[in-house]
Amino acid sequence: MKKITVLGFLGPTIDAPRPGPARWYGWRPSVGMFMHDDLRIDRLVMLHGSAHHALAEQTCDDIASVSPETRIERHVIDFADPWDFEEVYGTLLDFARSRPLDPETEDGLIHITTGTHVAQICLFLLTEAHYLPGRLLQTYPNRGSSEAAGRWNVIDLDLSRYDTIATRFAREQAESSSFLKSGIATRNAAFNTMIDEIEQVASRTRAPIVLMGPTGAGKSQLARRIFDLKKLKRQVSGAFVEVNCATLRGDSAMSALFGHKKGAFTGAAADRAGLLRAADGGVLFLDEIGELGLDEQAMILRAIEDKRFLPVGSDREVNSDFQLLAGTNRDLAECARRGTFRADLFARLTLWTFSLPGLARRREDIAPNLDYELERYAAREGDQISFNKEAREHYLAFAESPAALWSGNFRDLAASITRMATFSPQGRIDLATVANEIARLQRQWSGSADEGDGLDSILATDQLTALDPFDRVQLAYVVQVCQHSRSLSEAGRTLFAASRQQRASTNDADRLRKYLARFGLDWQALTRA
Repeated sequence: MKKITVLGFLGPTIDAPRPGPARWYGWRPSVGMFMHDDLRIDRLVMLHGSAHHALAEQTCDDIASVSPETRIERHVIDFADPWDFEEVYGTLLDFARSRPLDPETEDGLIHITTGTHVAQICLFLLTEAHYLPGRLLQTYPNRGSSEAAGRWNVIDLDLSRYDTIATRFAREQAESSSFLKSGIATRNAAFNTMIDEIEQVASRTRAPIVLMGPTGAGKSQLARRIFDLKKLKRQVSGAFVEVNCATLRGDSAMSALFGHKKGAFTGAAADRAGLLRAADGGVLFLDEIGELGLDEQAMILRAIEDKRFLPVGSDREVNSDFQLLAGTNRDLAECARRGTFRADLFARLTLWTFSLPGLARRREDIAPNLDYELERYAAREGDQISFNKEAREHYLAFAESPAALWSGNFRDLAASITRMATFSPQGRIDLATVANEIARLQRQWSGSADEGDGLDSILATDQLTALDPFDRVQLAYVVQVCQHSRSLSEAGRTLFAASRQQRASTNDADRLRKYLARFGLDWQALTRA
């Protein structure tokens, strides 16, 4: 079991003892919490002002008499104005960054009973933001009794357990930045315009919204943010229900979505409500909706239009009033033309359709997303990590260049930042860590290219058959670079970076154009693909 460490202020008033033995007949929070058999405290981090040394020594002596196994660490913290929120929070934040608590080896309890109200609030906020990793400890006297121990209670600030707190936190973020962008100061003009449109649509309508884009472009996160926005505005009362339609196969798909009655089929041992019922009053996010079968699509259409559907094995319809959000990396219009997606459902979904670009087409947004991922890491792991200046510049130079394919989009970026932060236990990401990560990304993308080069989507079967393996590998790399570059000239500069230095005059765009023409390809066709 991990050891328990308590961090808190000495209370100059409520911790002050009565003279002599009488001090054991009154409640003092900093002493009383050590007098409980069900609260074993291994270490106390005591904060107090320089004016209270005598009280601190007396309190430590009394703690030692009731809990001799407890190790006490005293830290002197003085405030010019203990009621100045900015000063108190800033001072305590600096102290928290000195890492007085180690979540790997101990369970932290932040004592918020003592100290000024401002100090208590600041401890709460620092704990909520994970700068102080732990839970809140609240102690209070046993009313009507003179016992010195009092009572205690632990408050867990896991936001996933408290919807109202999570909603308030989201509202605070929305005050300083666009809510749907999670506070990220994105710079891509087209993306910012699209997010503004989504924000207006999500706030004013309950019609279905389709989010298109490649895997990892952020469709799931944006869908969740749309739900949070609607919940913040009290437009939904139900839950956010997410399902990846690619995981639904065969008869189980109908049961998972629409529920079933007991005995409807072999294995149906009890009634099942289904995901559509679970989303009643809330939002249903069908990710990869293009993977649904035609029968499921027909029932989804009925559920959208009439708010009614028939569970498997039931002869009675049920109601569910939800807003549908759909995600897909497929071209649903093309699927509808091929007959793999119902034309009537496609028509019902096309009122609000937004296409999220991949990270390679939003390279100017890598820097703010880098900062966002570091903040997420700090909140998740309770550890603040930052870049050295040279390391950050080196990483961004690579990340924003055509050489960075970002085939996994924002998932690749999030994983990359997590790896570098994990390998930086001193809190700073240096050049060596960045160099190792760049090499790892290059190996990763090189390996993924071997699994499928994508040429089958732009060349006919007879053209592919006529290609030598050597030419195919070379062409696949050229196509990747073209599709991740802003212009033909930029792609040419990347592909011919070495040889162009040896020529007096260069025309990389023309050279690349001629190469593509050998295979019946041109720049416009590749960028459309």
